[in-house]
Order: sequence, then C-alpha cells, then structure tokens
Amino acid sequence: MSSTTRITVSLPSDQVAELRKLTDNVSGYVAEALARRIRHQLLGDDLRRHVEEHGQFSDEEFAEARARIFGSGGPFKGADSV
Repeated sequence: MSSTTRITVSLPSDQVAELRKLTDNVSGYVAEALARRIRHQLLGDDLRRHVEEHGQFSDEEFAEARARIFGSGGPFKGADSV
C-alpha cells in the first residue's frame, strides 16, 4: 500500500451529504475520483502534445482508437435506432 498524507478539504455540505449516501469510505471515494481526474488530465496533455508534434488525428485513427477502446460495436451501439 502506498503512503498516505492526511489533509483537510472543505466541501459544500450538500455534496458531503450526497457523498455519504454513496459510500462509507469517503477518503477512498475521493482518492479514486482524484486519481481518475489526474489520469484524465495527463492523457489530455499527452494527446495535445501528440497533435502539436504530428498533426490532427485522421478519421481512420479515430475509428481504430474507438474500436480498441469500445470494441467493434462502439460506445453508442444501437443509438441510431433511438
């Protein structure tokens, strides 16, 4: 297990009330959300850097990425019928 540092964070009371409805492990929940946000930020930085160095992604590159992430059905499989 990685080391931890205890900090104090102020949050709106209504958010804390909703958070406590979702979990009894507030620290774990917040740590997981923060880790997800950091990964998202780092990925965005990497993608911007790639575009600056190599130009915009082609339609084919987007299609390949979608297929690798979501499979051949894509994230909105069946959405056309809605």
